[in-house]
Amino acid sequence: MANYSKTIMITGGAGFIGSHVVRLFVNQYPQYHIVNLDALTYAGNLANLDDVKNAPNYSFEKGDITDEARIKALFEQYKFDAVIHLAAESHVDRSIMDPLAFVRTNVMGTANLLHISRSFWKDNLEGKLFYHVSTDEVYGSLGAEGFFTEETPYDPRSPYSASKASSDHFVMAWYHTYDMPVILSNCSNNYGSNHFPEKLIPLMINNILHNKPLPVYGKGENVRDWLFVEDHARAIDTIFHKGKVGGKYNIGGFNEWKNIDIVHLLCNVMDKKLGRAPGESAKLITYVKDRPGHDLRYAIDATKLNKELGWKPSLQFEEGLEKTVDWYLAHQDWVKAVTSGDYQKYYNEQYIQR
Repeated sequence: MANYSKTIMITGGAGFIGSHVVRLFVNQYPQYHIVNLDALTYAGNLANLDDVKNAPNYSFEKGDITDEARIKALFEQYKFDAVIHLAAESHVDRSIMDPLAFVRTNVMGTANLLHISRSFWKDNLEGKLFYHVSTDEVYGSLGAEGFFTEETPYDPRSPYSASKASSDHFVMAWYHTYDMPVILSNCSNNYGSNHFPEKLIPLMINNILHNKPLPVYGKGENVRDWLFVEDHARAIDTIFHKGKVGGKYNIGGFNEWKNIDIVHLLCNVMDKKLGRAPGESAKLITYVKDRPGHDLRYAIDATKLNKELGWKPSLQFEEGLEKTVDWYLAHQDWVKAVTSGDYQKYYNEQYIQR
């Protein structure tokens, strides 16, 4: 094996955000060995990483973060110097239907990773790091004014956000109790390529393309701060290398939009791309009953990350959204594969859990 300066486990690296982080680290740091651990559930897709799968400093391992024996075996094999932990159940609607799955993965899985990491690192913590990637949803819901800062008290409102809040607390408990070298970041809503089409933007793009109804919760008044996924990956890179151990950083796009305004913007962009008459796609908008506990507004204050570490978003939302639409229109084979479930059958046959 090559002599790498660091060996890093990235959990959930076949998922939406994780695949962008893996790609960035593999390409940017040939001196690092990047090991992608993913359970390949419905939202994990190795096709997201076709462009780096043969890179000499990249390895893939199938495994579940709750599987103690599997994680220990990987630590024995690779002698990890760091963990960047992105693996999570992340869809609020699914958490309402099956909350215990979120407790299992997001809480127990994170605690399992922390426990095993410490057991391998406790005799020499020098150069080690456990970086936990979390969400702004742990802070609850904002009114019309104000922003989430790193000091905002936690107030989760859904089983998903409660499970992520719990995992955040476990990470900081390991820091305070065991002097575990940890960093934590909380991000706003991500958008971009390779996003599983259950989330708002890819769902709307896919439905507009196929002239299906565009379901909008309530009146579409819910406000979110949107972050281009490649900018999020850059922020994770910056925090991993420059962040303060024990520190917490909010990552946001400084970019608030009402859901209904995003849907209308997407309709306008898609009408132009597809050669439709202006306003044609907007006729597909359908208002549906709001989901339980739907937070009204999220807005991240990323000033600390900007001032201390120099990170800021690279592009405006309209530009990022157009790039995202172009990607989905150019990658319909990818969309069809993930929505048909064919790729899931293939992985079940190809990668038998060890």
